Amino acid sequence: MSELQKISVAISLSGLGHLDKTSVAPVKPRDGDVRYADGIAWNPGAGVGVYYYKGATSSWVLLG
Repeated sequence: MSELQKISVAISLSGLGHLDKTSVAPVKPRDGDVRYADGIAWNPGAGVGVYYYKGATSSWVLLG
């Protein structure tokens, strides 16, 4: 039951636009994926920030 509550909270937060900081790049990113990089353990190019995956160029693009 505890695991289901954790899953419910995670889904609710993502529905509100919340992104947890990520310290590891996704193994199989797909075009349009969005992640909040911590900029230290995982730095897709411009430090900490929100990035989307651009499949056409196989790169992470900083949103702002």
